[in-house]
This record gives sequence, structure tokens and C-alpha cells, in this order.
Amino acid sequence: MSLLFETTPDGAGRYIDWILNGLTWTLSLAFGAWAIALVVGTLVGVARTLPGGIWPRLGRVYVETFRNIPLLVQMFFWYFVLPELLPQRVGLAIKQMDPPWGSFVPALICLGLFTAARIAEQVRAGVQALPTGQRAAASALGFGRGGMYRLILLPQAFRIILPTLTNEFMTIFKNTSVALTIGLVELT
Repeated sequence: MSLLFETTPDGAGRYIDWILNGLTWTLSLAFGAWAIALVVGTLVGVARTLPGGIWPRLGRVYVETFRNIPLLVQMFFWYFVLPELLPQRVGLAIKQMDPPWGSFVPALICLGLFTAARIAEQVRAGVQALPTGQRAAASALGFGRGGMYRLILLPQAFRIILPTLTNEFMTIFKNTSVALTIGLVELT
């Protein structure tokens, strides 16, 4: 226990300060990415359940892309490749962000969008698990598509997928460790 309060070899602080700083970055990354993932994943999941048209196809492309590219490769893409693909001023601004923000922002976007693809599949499955009578009843009551999803289908679907969402919430904490590969000193 006393080791935690000893001075680090570089003399910059104590070991407990390192751990608390890493915990702060880990929690910030996990909660921020979770917020992005929940919003984007819900929108993509709903798009995947719409009848016909372009939205289900775009949702499928998104899910297949983000689920089939390993997280480490995506992390490297967001950190190393994306600034090179953007206009020069924007890319340079991203590369010149002060540490640790230069690593935090790409890691946040990467983890958020990676997890969103997984949540989209859960939302899709939750909506499709509902009886078809729910849609028919909402239509009979005069609900438009937006109201039907917002007030009838999504609340029921989220009750169904709550256990799997809890699992994804725990997984995102484990996935934050990959951010260490791009220089974000977090709890790992």
C-alpha cells in the first residue's frame, strides 16, 4: 500500500497520481465513446429496420464495415491516416493538438463508431423482435414513422436489449486499452 504513495522514478509525482490520471482518461474515453455509440448506433439500427429504400442498405454497409475491421486497425486509421486525407489545414490542426487531446479525440471517435456498429445490430434485433402488431397498432392510432419508433417501438426494444447493452458498456471499458497504441496514457 505504501508503494502507491512513493515518488515515481522521474520525481514528477506519486504512483497514485499516475493511476488516478489514467483512470480519469479511461473513464472520460469510455463514457464519451458510449454516448456517441448509443446515439449513432440507435440511428443506424433504426435505419436498418426501415422498409426498403437506401437507408437499410447504408446501415448495413456501416455495420459490416465497422464490425469487420479490427479495432486496432481502425484506431490507427483515425490517428494516422485520417489527418492525411482531410484538407491540409484541418489535418494539420488535428496533428498539432496538445497532448493528450491529440490522441484522445481520434480514440473517442474510433471507439464511439466501432461500438455504434455493435449497438446498431442490437437495436435492429430488438425492433425486429417486437410483434408486428405493434407497428400496425401505431399506424392505426395515426402515428407517423418517427412517432412510431420514438414512442412505441424503441422503448420496447430497449427493454429487450438492455442486457446486451450492459455487456457493450462493459466491453467499451476494455476496448479503451487499445488507445494506448496511439499514445493515450490511460489506466492500462
